[in-house]
Amino acid sequence: MDEREFDDFYSASFQRVTAQVYAMIGNRDEAQECVQEAFARAWAHRRKLDRAEHPEAWVRTTAYRLAVSRWRRTVRSRRPVDRAVGLPTETAAPSEAHVALVAALKRLPEAQRQTLVLHHIADLPVQEVAREMGVPEGTVKARLSRGRTALAALLGTEGASHA
Repeated sequence: MDEREFDDFYSASFQRVTAQVYAMIGNRDEAQECVQEAFARAWAHRRKLDRAEHPEAWVRTTAYRLAVSRWRRTVRSRRPVDRAVGLPTETAAPSEAHVALVAALKRLPEAQRQTLVLHHIADLPVQEVAREMGVPEGTVKARLSRGRTALAALLGTEGASHA
């Protein structure tokens, strides 16, 4: 993958992957930092990325793992998360519905949250979610069903979609 191809890949994927990681971890700034770091690693490993069947999945998985590692380090050290005020970004503030969805997702077990985000936000089919998470398809289907039910209850919606 040459520089131009990588730039195109970055431009096409950054916002989408950031939104997906944000939905998984519930912290927009952390999601942006982890996705940026994941793309930096992708550039360093671009030959490996060339061989990857789904380079966006590689970046998303790397970003998610970075976020988990950062969270673990923070918990272990018992220090609060860095709350330094950064420069304002050009992205629009999330809508109330988006904030409510992320808040509800935070209350779900991690595996259900990640499964729901990959299937409904990243728009991956069940088979791809199973491959990316390293679990059987039946597990993905069960997590989706339970996650939708829990999410509907948390959001106070009736007749949640089970599609």
